[in-house]
Amino acid sequence: MTNNNGVEWSIRMGDGSSMVLEPEHKYGVMRIWDGLKGLIMRFVMRVWMFLKKAWDLGVDEPRKFFHCLKVGVALMVVSLFYYMRPLYDGVGGSAIWAVMTVVVVFEYTVGGTLYKCLNRICATLLAGFLALGVHWVASHSGHQFEPFIMGTSLFILASATTFSRFIPVVKARFDYGCTIFILTYSLISVSGYRVEHLLHVAHERLSTIIIGTCLCIITSMLIFPVWAGTELHLLIPRNMDKLAKSLDCCVAEYFGHDDEESKKSSQGYKCVLNSKASEEAMENFARWEPAHGQFNFRHPWKKYLKIGASSRSCAYCIETLTSCLDSKNQVPESLKNHLDSSCMNLSSSASTVIRELATIVSTTTRSNKIDMAVEDMKNAVQELQNDLKSLPDLLVQPHDKGEESSTPKSLEKNDRVPSQITVIPLMEVIPIVSFASLLMETASRIEENIVKAVEELADSAQFKQPADKMKPKNNPTSKIVSDEEGALQRLRIWWYPDAPGTGSQAVPSLRDDAKTDLGGGRLDLH
Repeated sequence: MTNNNGVEWSIRMGDGSSMVLEPEHKYGVMRIWDGLKGLIMRFVMRVWMFLKKAWDLGVDEPRKFFHCLKVGVALMVVSLFYYMRPLYDGVGGSAIWAVMTVVVVFEYTVGGTLYKCLNRICATLLAGFLALGVHWVASHSGHQFEPFIMGTSLFILASATTFSRFIPVVKARFDYGCTIFILTYSLISVSGYRVEHLLHVAHERLSTIIIGTCLCIITSMLIFPVWAGTELHLLIPRNMDKLAKSLDCCVAEYFGHDDEESKKSSQGYKCVLNSKASEEAMENFARWEPAHGQFNFRHPWKKYLKIGASSRSCAYCIETLTSCLDSKNQVPESLKNHLDSSCMNLSSSASTVIRELATIVSTTTRSNKIDMAVEDMKNAVQELQNDLKSLPDLLVQPHDKGEESSTPKSLEKNDRVPSQITVIPLMEVIPIVSFASLLMETASRIEENIVKAVEELADSAQFKQPADKMKPKNNPTSKIVSDEEGALQRLRIWWYPDAPGTGSQAVPSLRDDAKTDLGGGRLDLH
């Protein structure tokens, strides 16, 4: 290395060659440049990955992209109250409340938007009227008592409204309205102490809030509407399909009949376990929506929550079944082979029942196959129970084939000497018995919970009858009647050749004999 005096520094390598050392500041600058360049590249890659994920989200869910456009359109329209002088003069400086209303109340679904809009309007009206009334009473009580009356009323109403938010019914349907009530009453009551024309200010704010909420409702319902009721109606059967696939994949993996695709699908039950909050939110928003599509205003949305709760009950059993997969290698192959067929049959029949119920919910049409599917599931449970009863016979097995062949045929199984038999330990039997018991418990919950919940929904929502029941069927009684009428006509022609329409005159004696035969019961044509 060369210093300021012109001295060059070098080092001798192991092979006898020498290398000149470069200045340290040169390498320091290069390290700083490389670090800065890597930082820029990492930032660019993160931005690119973010944009790619956003693009994929928009492609997978176009309705979310349209929702963004709807919010932009609503804000652009409501901002005209600030940009256009005639509109601004009509609402005054409170036009900003319309913009704030659009930002706050516009939700993804129509039900969510209606929920917030109606709560905001009603809470604003109620709080405004109460605040004006209390202000009038306080202003006529004298300037000395006015702040005490306003403060006491604010304390009482704010405390009572906050307490009402803990009530489950109020929290589920009017929680946002309670918040707006407290906010509006506080603003009007506090500002009313200093503002002279309080009624004018309240009128302007109320009118701008109504303008903002009406604009949100119109935009949400007319431009690519997303109905919360429809989302809930599609979510429930989709979760049921995932539940059925998870059950099949879990049992198949336990007995070694799985593949890579089934391993990925075996975790679908987690979506069912994590969907409680979204189901309750959709059900709450769906009750605010008007009639749309095939759903009336009083559609029994609560029945969907019962189906979801029943599905989660089965999902907990499947979650426990998946925990048994860790101990599957501890179970002897002879016991697995003994219960393989019955367990696979039960899982197949149980998943068939779940899929058939999902079809009933999604199509809102009853099915004739569900009774047969439930009966097959019961038979599969009985078959598995019978295999479990015969399981003790497999716990005692011959030690090996050579020793078994040397045993005299006169000796029975119970007469074998201890050295010639192998007893399977109980700890190796418990895992597979627990697995089979959980599988039967899953089938029991399907029958007692999900089937009944779907039947209640079908009765409450008046699901359509299946197509084969609506078609007119051939009545065997009409065929018998037509055959009897033909026989009667032929009998009349043979006995009464002269009767009208037969070409000859009737014979009285034959007519009397015929009456006698018909009246005596020997020929019943009716």
